[in-house]
Amino acid sequence: MNPKRVLEAHGLEPRKSLGQNFLHDPNVLEKIAASAELTSQTTVLEIGAGTGALTDVLAHHAGRVIALELDARLEPILRERLHAFDNVQLVFADVLETDIAALIGDEDYVVVANVPYYITSAIIRHLLESANRPRRLVMTVQLEVAERIVAKPGDMSLLAVSVQYYMRPKIVMRLNPAVFYPRPDVTSAVIRLDAHAEPPVQVPDEASFFAIVRAGFSQKRKQLKNTLAAGLRLSNEQALTLLERAGIDPRRRAETLSLAEWAALTRAYVSA
Repeated sequence: MNPKRVLEAHGLEPRKSLGQNFLHDPNVLEKIAASAELTSQTTVLEIGAGTGALTDVLAHHAGRVIALELDARLEPILRERLHAFDNVQLVFADVLETDIAALIGDEDYVVVANVPYYITSAIIRHLLESANRPRRLVMTVQLEVAERIVAKPGDMSLLAVSVQYYMRPKIVMRLNPAVFYPRPDVTSAVIRLDAHAEPPVQVPDEASFFAIVRAGFSQKRKQLKNTLAAGLRLSNEQALTLLERAGIDPRRRAETLSLAEWAALTRAYVSA
């Protein structure tokens, strides 16, 4: 069902302010659902239901679909398209203002999302900080963001460290702009994030770990001895001692560190 015709039939146009680019290619929609590995027992939280094209596919594969949509203008379209499904719950709300744990409860769930690219990082952070984190996320994102998330030491970022601490990421496929309406100006990709069964590194506590990481990335292109001193309010000597205790060259930059090295820094900081 062509989203352009569906929107026009209801006197609507995509809102640039909401970053609306509606996925409509049937093959891509099926591949996204397949990437999520859904079963009749799976609960899916879909973020960005749009005109319901992906929701329709998910409802055929999953046991329960909670479809979250910010734009209340789309409610008539979604209700008309999905009225035959008794396993779909429509929720019209801002995901960033939604208590995910309260919405889902304590059950296991998977997130499938085609979200505005300008809030991708915020949505991922919101999900990972939820009291009930998803066991898997399959998201359509800007290719550049996908590549940042799967980065290796040497090209790491705060986003990469934060995601990789909780999840194992991989890029599933790139998407041609033609599979969206309207066509985005950037290249897109589908990324899959799977929750670790156990944390990949051992840290005394997560709050200290992320405080260290944020301090390390607080001043791009500066050496760790400087960023840690500024970010953690340490003297230069204290920062040097901390790095020496963790076995890390103080001249290195944050993007070169592995998760294991951030964990070593955290242990050295907490035990100081």
